Amino acid sequence: MNTLISAQQLHALNANEVLIVDCRSDIADADAGSRAYAKAHIPGAVYADLNRDLSDLSKQGVGRHPLPDADAFSRVLSRWGWTPQTAVIAYDDMGGALAAARLWWMIRLVGGEAAVLDGGIKTWIAAGFELTDAATTRTPSQVNVTFDESQIVMTDELQRLRGSDRMLLLDARAARRYRGETESIDPVAGHVPGARNRPFSENLDVNGTFKPVAELRAAFEAKLGGNAPRDVVHMCGSGVTACHNLLAMEHAELAGSRIYAPSWSGWIADGKREVAVGAE
Repeated sequence: MNTLISAQQLHALNANEVLIVDCRSDIADADAGSRAYAKAHIPGAVYADLNRDLSDLSKQGVGRHPLPDADAFSRVLSRWGWTPQTAVIAYDDMGGALAAARLWWMIRLVGGEAAVLDGGIKTWIAAGFELTDAATTRTPSQVNVTFDESQIVMTDELQRLRGSDRMLLLDARAARRYRGETESIDPVAGHVPGARNRPFSENLDVNGTFKPVAELRAAFEAKLGGNAPRDVVHMCGSGVTACHNLLAMEHAELAGSRIYAPSWSGWIADGKREVAVGAE
């Protein structure tokens, strides 16, 4: 399955043969996504809550959106009726930049197939396709998944790799947050020393859909310099929008990069860790 799917391609699929997941969320309003889903969603879609389904907020010191344990994610997938043979189509209302890309990555971590709806629900609406407020009923499954830990970078590994020519750390936050000029979410402003900035917003065009493959590839290759895609570790504020840069690289046929799951909020959980400010 491709990394991205258009509204027209999704509309042509049998909703019973794939798992469509509405991942809308709002960091400022934890229940906004579920309210939006209840009001209107793509027919056949189930709802993924960023905080409850795609994160484990009980974990301390590993960022604002810690990955759940595999057992917990297994229960979520089972509730949705997912099986390893079920392709997942994730969407949000931010061009995949929030939880849709996060879910796409998590499905990849458990060996499944997934794609993100390019442009999100806005492109579905713009195409004139219907929405529904009807509850989606799927037969639960019973799956037990494990995460491919090799695709996840935690702080101990990041510290070992820092300064090595075997790692390029790309920060997906907006430039002003990366430079430490402003910080509205986390208690400390700045970035991990040595990280370069690649705002996830630069992956999208004015319509909120992904830029052409050639344009994305050229932009990332310029940022990578001499590094191979497998040397790249993505981060952001809490490990969510970082997935958007990974998705963009995969779409641009630059495969093999990884995610620093705790990201900035996990890095600063220990006040002894270095903090940099200013440009690259």
